[in-house]
Amino acid sequence: MKISLRGPLAAALTALLLAGCSIQPGIIERQADDDPQRLLQQAEQQAPGQAALSRLEAADILARQGSRTQALEIAKAINDSRLERQARTRWALLLSELGEAQGDPWAVIQAGQLLDEIELSREASLTLRQRLGMALAAVDEPRAAARALIRVQAETDREDLNDTIWDQLSRLDGGSLESLREEGGELTRGWVGLAELVRSSGGDISRLFARLDEWRERYPDHPAARRLPSEIAALGELRGQEVTHIAVLLPESGPLAGIAGAIREGIVTQHLGDDGTRLTFFDTSQGDLQALYQAAAQRGAQVVIGPLNKDAVSRLEQREQVPLPTLALNYGRGEHNRAKGLIQYGLSAEDEAHQAARRAWIDGHRLASLLVPDNDWGRRVGEAFWSTWRELGGEIANAVRYNPDTPATESARRAVTNPQPDMLFLLALPEYARQVPPTLDYYGSGKLPIYATSHLFEGRPQPRLDHDLNDVMFPDIPWQIPDAAVGGVEALPFLDSYRRLREESDPAMFRLMAMGVDAYELATRLPQLQAIGGIELLGATGTLSVGDDGRIQRRLPWARFVDGIPQPVLTGVFDDDRAP
Repeated sequence: MKISLRGPLAAALTALLLAGCSIQPGIIERQADDDPQRLLQQAEQQAPGQAALSRLEAADILARQGSRTQALEIAKAINDSRLERQARTRWALLLSELGEAQGDPWAVIQAGQLLDEIELSREASLTLRQRLGMALAAVDEPRAAARALIRVQAETDREDLNDTIWDQLSRLDGGSLESLREEGGELTRGWVGLAELVRSSGGDISRLFARLDEWRERYPDHPAARRLPSEIAALGELRGQEVTHIAVLLPESGPLAGIAGAIREGIVTQHLGDDGTRLTFFDTSQGDLQALYQAAAQRGAQVVIGPLNKDAVSRLEQREQVPLPTLALNYGRGEHNRAKGLIQYGLSAEDEAHQAARRAWIDGHRLASLLVPDNDWGRRVGEAFWSTWRELGGEIANAVRYNPDTPATESARRAVTNPQPDMLFLLALPEYARQVPPTLDYYGSGKLPIYATSHLFEGRPQPRLDHDLNDVMFPDIPWQIPDAAVGGVEALPFLDSYRRLREESDPAMFRLMAMGVDAYELATRLPQLQAIGGIELLGATGTLSVGDDGRIQRRLPWARFVDGIPQPVLTGVFDDDRAP
């Protein structure tokens, strides 16, 4: 079956939730001709079945000769439905191997469809299913990835899959974990129980390990009982280092006071009910940063949240070490964070640009245009997209900087013509963004995929105003797009805090309140984050982890405007009864 991967959803909607049985396929003879180019030429004149086989032979030969990129493109284009069962198996294994090696997860997913279409040998089925699970993880589908990998483990009892399975489970919200438990067997229920145990323990490591013994008694033969995921095992060395006193350094006056107030409200709200942790606030608009650190240490604080000021964070990151473990609430200007003990966290538009580039690349796009405002913000975010896009191998058709105070007509036209790109990256506030799709319609580019940042969404449903943004895709924090991010409000992380803050909040400040909630949760885990690589927090502002440079990386869910309302990009793809 030939699948076009130019449209990301077409591939995703047809490639998922796959099941396979097992019989041993026979061995087919290779054609005598070992010249791949001759085989490809012959295929143009052959009947469909023979042509597909000739192309498969050519791809196989090219792969063995080292021309793997060309081999991958040929294998992806083969109409595998024209092949006999044994040849289809060979095609799927070749395509999945090439896709995995060449960093093309959609090719692996395309090959993985065979698990649901024909019977495979046990070895072929396990190989293809494991590759499928890894590919689903790469396209940020952790639930489907976990299901596929757990199924491989159920048939093999392999402990070496523990860390990979755990990585995927750690990304799931409560609702997804519950549905996974309901549809799985004893192995799956053990994994879900472990994930819920770790999540409910918060940052309390002693509590976690006390409850872990109970879990082991219930699942003594579970692969994770025999060998804990590395992330959990490493926590054992941090027992006794729980955070019980946090100093918060925020300005109470000056130009950042409003932003600081919203963040503070989020911190205080999330702290409600946590009797084991104390908060002490210090005003950074009064006094020098070093003196504030000294005052915090004298009061017994173990970690610091703040400062917020970018210049102050830039000075901190140039030190060899900060006086106390610190979660700064901004990113410094330096290329590297050099200070030991310093982690930087913020709601960076550059983060969203990097993710837009990666998403567009995975979706199969290769020639991008940029439409960004002609100011410092536009320059920084545009360069972030550009750098990631070029690193991936993408090319730029047009990079247009627009005046936000003028109509979008001319700038949008220049972005999508001569040459015409296969996607557009848009950075714009709502009023300007709403002009872009109608302009593209007018110039005959109405079907061009648009990848934007969260700044085009005001944070509340406005279908009449946002109708012109239909089909535009953008990432945003889970708290802003609960239906698209986690399947509804009830599945949101830190739901009690969400409800308290959402009721009377200013939409313009709501993201900052969510940032305060996550800042508190990150601070309570600061010793863990600084000691153990790979830990993730499923937070209000995204899935958060610490990069090698000590800066928090946010992985955001994606939404698409449908009838003027943000909806899931892959609505219902993984919700049927079949499992990968």
